[in-house]
Amino acid sequence: MDLYGWIQLALFLGLLGLLAKPVGLYLVRVLDAQGKTFLDRVLKPVERRLYRFMGVDPRKEQDWIHYTVSLLAFSLAGLLFTFAVLRLQHFLPLNPQKLGPVGPHLAFNTAVSFTTNTNWQNYAGETTLSYFSQMVGLVFHNFVSAAAGIAAAAVLVRGIARHSTRALGHFWVDLVRVNLYLLLPASLIFSIFLGSQGVVQNFNPAVIAAAVETASPRDSRTEAGAQTIAQGPAASQVAIKMLGTNGGGFFNANAAHPYENPTPLSNFIQMLSILLISSGLTYYLGRTVRNQGHGWAVWSAMALLFLASVLICWRAESGGNPRWTALGVDPAAGNMEGKEVRFGAFDSALFASVTTAASCGAVNSMHDSFTPLGGLIPLFNIQLGEVVFGGVGAGLYGMLVFVVLAVFLTGLMVGRSPEYLGKKIEAYDVKISVLAVVILFFSILGFSAWAAVTQWGTSALHNAGPHGLSEILYAYSSGTGNNGSAFAGLNGDSPSYNVTLALAMLAGRFLMLVPVMALAGSLATKKRIPPSGASFPVAGWMFTIILVATVLIVGALTFLPALGLGPIVEHFVMTGSSLLY
Repeated sequence: MDLYGWIQLALFLGLLGLLAKPVGLYLVRVLDAQGKTFLDRVLKPVERRLYRFMGVDPRKEQDWIHYTVSLLAFSLAGLLFTFAVLRLQHFLPLNPQKLGPVGPHLAFNTAVSFTTNTNWQNYAGETTLSYFSQMVGLVFHNFVSAAAGIAAAAVLVRGIARHSTRALGHFWVDLVRVNLYLLLPASLIFSIFLGSQGVVQNFNPAVIAAAVETASPRDSRTEAGAQTIAQGPAASQVAIKMLGTNGGGFFNANAAHPYENPTPLSNFIQMLSILLISSGLTYYLGRTVRNQGHGWAVWSAMALLFLASVLICWRAESGGNPRWTALGVDPAAGNMEGKEVRFGAFDSALFASVTTAASCGAVNSMHDSFTPLGGLIPLFNIQLGEVVFGGVGAGLYGMLVFVVLAVFLTGLMVGRSPEYLGKKIEAYDVKISVLAVVILFFSILGFSAWAAVTQWGTSALHNAGPHGLSEILYAYSSGTGNNGSAFAGLNGDSPSYNVTLALAMLAGRFLMLVPVMALAGSLATKKRIPPSGASFPVAGWMFTIILVATVLIVGALTFLPALGLGPIVEHFVMTGSSLLY
């Protein structure tokens, strides 16, 4: 754990905190249907024409039921559209490699994956999907699924801020404004930056290059002294996959590929971009509910959980693997198995913590090759519910569910009537908040248990014992948490895994989303009561600590037994601990 790592970590957290306010202020303008932005002069006519085309009156708002139905219907239409693109890609343009159609089970899994903002990939992008499938079928969802998550968070924040009303905004207005004023311009600027760093952006077919080494019979990319180097429109996809916390790589190696992530600067900015909007949404929360201290308390809780995950993962990876040390490998560089030498142990640990704190899933190293405790951190980050900043929108509304639970539990402990920003938290609010959390638990543990005791589940493993269990647990955690990263020792491209992982993704996105929207509707209809001595403060370090404790206790009580059988047992095996005997 060297000085370079400490400086970069401090710089990363410092910039994330400094940018939270300007990003949050801009989000306030974007998420207000009447808000003014510096892009209005160019984009306002486009916005009006889009409303006219869709038959939407931006002045009318929806209640939570109509808003949710609009979101679900749009998502279903997008899922069917992408499924059709993948199945018919051999008939569509921009297919220089003459790739055939994607199989039905894989196409279903992929369509669900991108619709739910998961971007789990049971395929290698450069050898399975055409440029058209990547740019139209997948990037379309990179924008709209991210926008839908931000819109859902805005609905819950409006429900907290408003009172005695059923109006919570209009889905189509939020969808248009988030894409038009936020995601599209930000992605354009970011993709230009990535191009300046060396990320490719073209429509050229793959290049056949002379290989430095003799071709390996096991390497399908090489033949008799030549190597196939894939190209394509990567920069535009990398930009939105990071900003929208999507994570799906244009290339199979994702952010470890030099055409996706060529320099230390591109690596740092990509990590920052993953958390940028989610961090800004906490400031948007504080400004909208007129309690900026509450917004910063939520940000601080997320930052504490994130910092803890980085430090534990970094310590585990920089300490190296004692098995390699015993064989004479110098431990000074840490555990470098599965990592890019140009990034090293710290940047790999930081990237792994960032991408699993957010529901992004982009990776610049192989999580399967982390030490057991190093690999436990990305897994546990996801299992907490992707609330450590989390995906764009999804992280905030997930954390606000824990806020409601924290206020309720604290009220029980001190004998006060639970109140949250002038509104009583009643039995209905607690029930639907618990339902939103429990759905994730049942999906992760239920599907993992099913796969662990069936032939189709265990036959896809490349590792036995506790590491094999970790691979299964990580897959369904990643799917349910809409993360998309993987331990990678699991062969997920089978009908059983494609379908069950798709069901886990749908549960993690939409079965959780409905209770969240119901919570927003319930809070919006409540009358606001004046603060009193019995009101519990939701700002300051005391509330931050309570919120962190709530998240950790719920996560630990639920997943610690499964983690004990997976990465924790594997750690003792690696170190040869006598506790096993």
